[in-house]
Amino acid sequence: MQYEEAYTFLMPKLEKELPLWLTYHNAQHTKNVIEAAEHLAVTENVSGKDLILLKTAALFHDSGFLENHQKHEELSCQFAKKYLPDYDYDDDEIELICSMIMATRLPQTPKEELAKYLCDADLYYLGTEEYDSYAEKLFAEFKKTGFVRTEAEWKIKQADFLATHNYFTPTARKERDVLKQKVLKKIKLSVKTIQSHSHKPSLRESIQDTIFILCGVVLASLALKGFLVPNHFFDGGVTGLSLLVHEIYHSNLAIVIVLFNLPLIIISYFSVGKSFAYKTFISVILLGVALVLVPDLALTEDKLLISIFGGVFLGVGVGLVMRAGAALDGIEVLALYTLKRTSFTITEIIMGINIFIFTIAAMRFGVETALYSILTYFAATRSIDYVVEGLQAYTGVTIISGESEAIKYELVNKLGRGITVYKGERGFLPGNFDVSADCDIIFTVISRLELRKLNNLVHDVDPKAFVFASTIKEASGGIIKRRHKH
Repeated sequence: MQYEEAYTFLMPKLEKELPLWLTYHNAQHTKNVIEAAEHLAVTENVSGKDLILLKTAALFHDSGFLENHQKHEELSCQFAKKYLPDYDYDDDEIELICSMIMATRLPQTPKEELAKYLCDADLYYLGTEEYDSYAEKLFAEFKKTGFVRTEAEWKIKQADFLATHNYFTPTARKERDVLKQKVLKKIKLSVKTIQSHSHKPSLRESIQDTIFILCGVVLASLALKGFLVPNHFFDGGVTGLSLLVHEIYHSNLAIVIVLFNLPLIIISYFSVGKSFAYKTFISVILLGVALVLVPDLALTEDKLLISIFGGVFLGVGVGLVMRAGAALDGIEVLALYTLKRTSFTITEIIMGINIFIFTIAAMRFGVETALYSILTYFAATRSIDYVVEGLQAYTGVTIISGESEAIKYELVNKLGRGITVYKGERGFLPGNFDVSADCDIIFTVISRLELRKLNNLVHDVDPKAFVFASTIKEASGGIIKRRHKH
């Protein structure tokens, strides 16, 4: 094997022909990887032929960038297979070199001992004092290719990667882990700072929220004064309780709704957040004012139209306020508060409260009124789901593939989703029932709009992967957003 001759051929080629925008994956990076690989190997008593093979793999591991930055590992292997025979490398040696090069593809999956040295050498900078300099170069390169767009996004990706990265060799762990953890701690701190500022609404978002709240209040007041109140119909939740008290005791509906919601707004201040509580308080006060100003309209006397359209208008109004990060009905806050003190789910708590409301309505105003009121509640609930979650409904996706490691990396670091992994077996096909292999079955929860992006990511890694999706009826916790319910 003529390593020095191969080096003399390839290194000038890298120095002259690599694109200038490759600020990180340039010829100097290749030199650094060769030096680090040799250091790790010699420290752990690797020498002779193995050392030459390792240095050759390091020399060629990023040569694919000469053609394209995408799937450069495969191109690097093609490059090695094309030129290494000219320098007395046989087929078995080239195959081992290519296996080492492919092991550097993220997430790194070294199969041979020599590949572990190359993988660690390729990311040796992670635990150095020069980390920031290397990260800046990599950011400029990734921004050029569109992998990241902003510095904030890059910080988050760094934190995610460093948190899951592990060196494979004892020497790398000994020499780099301590500093790498310091780097991770510093980046996490900067990510927290970014996230603490990122939640502050912009002027555009504030205007949008204001419009949503105003439109929601107008529609809700129209539903109440134009459909439900004149015809003695009810709804569920706090609104339903307010309507019930209004009908039984002839109290002012605006005052009752505000008074019933106030304790829940106070609870939400401590259990949900200050912003939610403030917006909800303003929304409820505006609803009270609107109910005072809007007269009883009695738009129709058809009970079916009253129950359906009264529910739709009310649901759309409540949904728009939810889109602004507030609530017109504090029933969910009450359910969350009760959830912490009982074993019931949020759905069960809300259903129990609504059963109470509709039972009282049936006893005082007749079964027919109660049944129409249930239809109103159903129409309102469906309308809220459409307005709040029509574009954000969650989908559970299960993926079975022989390339599960690469797919896991793509889902976590590119799609930004948490995953759950089940251990299973794949195979058992007709005619080959005895053929199977262990595999990781990946499950994740995404929004409906992310499904196409997920399918594309999986297809790029493994076109033969088995992917199936199902609708999530109720989801909470983890990193998904909390679902809103009426």
